[in-house]
Amino acid sequence: QAQLVESGGGLVQPGGSLRLSCVASGFKMDYYNIGWFRQSPGKEREGISCISGTDGSRYYKDSVKGRFTISRHNLNNTGDLQMNSLKPEDTAIYYCAADMSQEFCWDALFNGRSDAEYWGQGTQVTVSS
Repeated sequence: QAQLVESGGGLVQPGGSLRLSCVASGFKMDYYNIGWFRQSPGKEREGISCISGTDGSRYYKDSVKGRFTISRHNLNNTGDLQMNSLKPEDTAIYYCAADMSQEFCWDALFNGRSDAEYWGQGTQVTVSS
């Protein structure tokens, strides 16, 4: 059964860091675009970062640019999201997603796309003192 599993969430103080990981099983992530989304209570799920499966281009929402770094490790079939300088407004459930469509990264971050071929179950990130 093909699936994605996230890990690495937790409680962190403002200004702290967390590293989220997304592990794929049942399929090879090599040519998939990998996106990270988040959803806060009362808000819609939003795409915040994405890495291309074709050329490794990275995309970030303005709200996380300069603080978050997305990466992928095809040999290990994983994707990561390093989150630094965390703020209370970063509190949300974080999801990874994988999709092969060429427009996925752009649509996920800038056109409100919230569907993908594969989704993880989500991991809670809470930023609070």
